[in-house]
Amino acid sequence: MDLLTVLFSNIWAVFLIVLFFGGSIFVHELGHFLAARRRGVHVERFSIGFGPKIFSWRGKDGVEYRLSWLPLGGYVALPQLADMRGIEGESETDVAKLPPVSYSTKILVFGAGAVFNLIFAFALATIVWFVGQPTSSYDASTTIGYVFPNLTLPDNSTVRSPAAEAGLQAGDKILTIDGHPVNEWRDVQAGIALGAGRAADQRRKATLTIERAGQKKDVVVYPRLIGDESNRAIGVQAGYDLLVLSVDAGSLAEKIGLREKDRILALDQTPILNVLTYGDHLVANATREVAIHVQRGDAQLTLTLPPRPGGTDAAEFGAKFTTESKLVYPNPFEQFSDQVRMTIRTLGSLLNPQSDIGISKLSGPVGIIRVFHMAAQADIRMVLWFTILVNINLAIFNLLPIPVLDGGHMLFATIGKLRGRALPPNFILTTQSVFMVLLFSMILYVSFFDVRRIVRDVVPPRVEQKAEPPKEEAAPAKP
Repeated sequence: MDLLTVLFSNIWAVFLIVLFFGGSIFVHELGHFLAARRRGVHVERFSIGFGPKIFSWRGKDGVEYRLSWLPLGGYVALPQLADMRGIEGESETDVAKLPPVSYSTKILVFGAGAVFNLIFAFALATIVWFVGQPTSSYDASTTIGYVFPNLTLPDNSTVRSPAAEAGLQAGDKILTIDGHPVNEWRDVQAGIALGAGRAADQRRKATLTIERAGQKKDVVVYPRLIGDESNRAIGVQAGYDLLVLSVDAGSLAEKIGLREKDRILALDQTPILNVLTYGDHLVANATREVAIHVQRGDAQLTLTLPPRPGGTDAAEFGAKFTTESKLVYPNPFEQFSDQVRMTIRTLGSLLNPQSDIGISKLSGPVGIIRVFHMAAQADIRMVLWFTILVNINLAIFNLLPIPVLDGGHMLFATIGKLRGRALPPNFILTTQSVFMVLLFSMILYVSFFDVRRIVRDVVPPRVEQKAEPPKEEAAPAKP
């Protein structure tokens, strides 16, 4: 039965990948296709994928519809608008016999793909608004729940964490990072990782506006590069509600009266906002009684944990933990604007020489498919959320003024309009071919790192570098 469950889960995931990732590419090309037909532009071919065809057919409208072997995008062959023989193959159309195309038509047709991606993204955001988006108190948090005392750097040396150095504390609510508002923990992680701030001595720098005991204050931290990806980090983890998922029969947790669904409020006088604080406190106070303050329904109780000879740790205590999960219903305008803002900010960091974001940290088709697969196995609503992000990324990326991309075509058309005559066809063809080679090389490059991440993820990360919130199927909590 387990084998059938896994098999069905993977088939379902593949179906959703084809539907939503393939559908995103299809929507983009459909925009070009419909705009071209509307403006009277000759359409020779509609292809999903590049390279040799897997199969094709010719419609009654005379257009060849094709599925090709390289699933790295797609194209609509429009010989009147651009000579793309090096990418799309030889054209059977005698362009000289076709009427010239106006500048406005070129802009409309080239821009239509991105517009359709944005429309698709907004439509999916509207669906998410109705069906809800799953989130946990960890994901929704902007409060620091744990400050790591130390961080392990890529060379395995240990340093004091930037957050501890700056005096950040559990319970601090993060309001902004370098002036960018923070609405969820993903924003905190991105705000640090995408930062490009530098101090006078060239140390990496970030300014956090926090709220502590009702007072706002700015705290300057100096992030360090950690982990296999060498990302900026300051050594904090989110604060969240720590709930008892289960209690092992005969365990110490059962003997003192801890029950499933109890919320851990504090150990002694230490508020518990993160499972790591819980684990640290149990280990540090193993030789004496510990008061465990819990909320059970509407009542608050205090349980007494006796001394544990030998220093019983959190795992041996016999309780497993989770955190609160719920559905939120963000309106489509918020979803749309948040994703646009994050995409533009990521591009800005990529282009900023002061940041630590490089091409190797982007995801190509392999990475995108992997995230789709993980989202499909978790919840279809997460697939919808990620598809929104992918479509907004596709739209913005394709509008960049880079030859081969739609923005490049628009750039060439605009230059031709300004100079009063089109750019030489050979110049355009050569430029397009060079940039196509560069684009495919970049895709292969980032795909190499995508594969390396997949292989590397089979090795559990060190706690000092990455600590995950408790999941519903989590193993016993460890300090």
